[in-house]
Amino acid sequence: MSAPTATADAAPMNRRQTLEALSGLLLVLFVAMLSGTVVSTALPKIIGALNGSQTQYTWVVTATLLTATATTPIWGKLADLFNKKLLIQVAIVVFLAGSVAAGFAHSAGQLIAARAFQGIGVGGLQALVQVAIAAMIPPRERGRYNGYLGGVMALATVGGPLLGGLIVDTSWLGWRWCFFVGVPVAIIALILLQVTLHLPTARRDNVKIDYLGATLIAAGVSLLLIWISFVDDSFAWLSWQTGAMVGGSVLLLALAVLVESRAAEPVVPLEIVRERTTALAILGSLAVGMAMFGGAVFLGQYFQIGRGYSPTEAGLLTIPMMAGVLLSSIVAGRLITASGKIKPYIVAGSVILVAGFALLGTIDHETSLVLVGAAMFIVGVGVGMTMQNLVLAVQNTVALKDIGAASSTVAFFRSLGGTIGVSVLGAVLARQVTDRITHDLAAAGIPTSGGGGSTLNLAALPAPVQHIVRAAYGDATGHIFLISAAIAVVGILAALLLKPVTLRSSLDLPDTARSVAVAADAVDGAPAFDEVSVDVTGPGEPARR
Repeated sequence: MSAPTATADAAPMNRRQTLEALSGLLLVLFVAMLSGTVVSTALPKIIGALNGSQTQYTWVVTATLLTATATTPIWGKLADLFNKKLLIQVAIVVFLAGSVAAGFAHSAGQLIAARAFQGIGVGGLQALVQVAIAAMIPPRERGRYNGYLGGVMALATVGGPLLGGLIVDTSWLGWRWCFFVGVPVAIIALILLQVTLHLPTARRDNVKIDYLGATLIAAGVSLLLIWISFVDDSFAWLSWQTGAMVGGSVLLLALAVLVESRAAEPVVPLEIVRERTTALAILGSLAVGMAMFGGAVFLGQYFQIGRGYSPTEAGLLTIPMMAGVLLSSIVAGRLITASGKIKPYIVAGSVILVAGFALLGTIDHETSLVLVGAAMFIVGVGVGMTMQNLVLAVQNTVALKDIGAASSTVAFFRSLGGTIGVSVLGAVLARQVTDRITHDLAAAGIPTSGGGGSTLNLAALPAPVQHIVRAAYGDATGHIFLISAAIAVVGILAALLLKPVTLRSSLDLPDTARSVAVAADAVDGAPAFDEVSVDVTGPGEPARR
């Protein structure tokens, strides 16, 4: 494998250029997040209109997360080999195609398939935006810009449910516009990035893309997630289907590890994953993603089905969580930039996240909205202090040439955790709701039908049955959040074991920059990194000093 050759297609960006490029990247991140949040409050009506089931409700969310998870490390590795700007634009186009297809869906199955394709683009966007930012801004300064990331996250997460609720409550729009609404925003982001984003490209001769490793990883993860989604519903935990799917997934992932250990350009470099900080950040991201996505995705369902609020009202009721994300990400980001210390904020955020989910675990269909709002705010604070900072901790430990693979690896496991969380908690919720409805209908002397209609289409149910269904959903949701709290405890343990380091002030690792500069001197007789800010005195990862 030949060494990378830095091209001069872009000079170092000044602060104004960085902010201009960052605006386009943040808009891309916004539209990617909006694609998930805009349907959160609208989904009960969407699935009801398509006459879908609780399993299909979960799969509309899971399908996007699954394909995003499977493709994230592939996008990240491609970013280390090819033009980052072009890859972001390709991901936007894929995302646009999936959004349009979802808007034209005429059945729950078609909607799930379109969302799966959309997830391929989302996987690219969630990996590549982080990679591009890391290529522009040193880790020490990145803490300040993480506040902007948190603001975009909060805006998309607050604005998405509100927008989705308004769309489905507006008769002349309809639910299809929940998917069409992101199209113009993505097109604007595509044009803005073309004008403002100028990143140097590291060109390599004889590039070898690990297609076999990528295929094995995607297949192994997908098979595992499909099993999680169907187990205990379509077949039993102890069945031949479980043995075939779990065994096949383990075999595929074992082969992927073998291939990755021998590949010249592995999709997931094992030497990065084995580093202590990266391994712990992966574990923490897995727990945070599982708890956050798995718990929060059902809040819209809780407010609408369990409490009887409209989609717009449900969107307004989720504001406390997003306010917590916005406030904590901005404050923690600026404190991290000022001190260079990151571990205390990740630890504190992990503890706060568990506390918030534990409080949400006490809710039922009659809980005071003040208590629910306070619990959501606490969860938001925990998310804002942990999610982006776990990525930042990993980016601080790797050389600039590996930033794509490292960033996407953390995003991959966070998305994997989210997909597992949504699938597992959705299955638990569906089973508890079914058992509760069956019991309460029998107790009320109401005959139960063996199949047919969806319990999410409440308008088609008699008033007494509607009350039973709402109570079942409202009471069962608390158990979902208790499970999320238990999962999030793993994040605390991972955060406590992180090494206390000070973020570096240079784009690349000082040792890496020095060694490459020495090699350039030997070849060209002139310094190759005269424009790179190398902070020799700034502490980095202790093991690398």
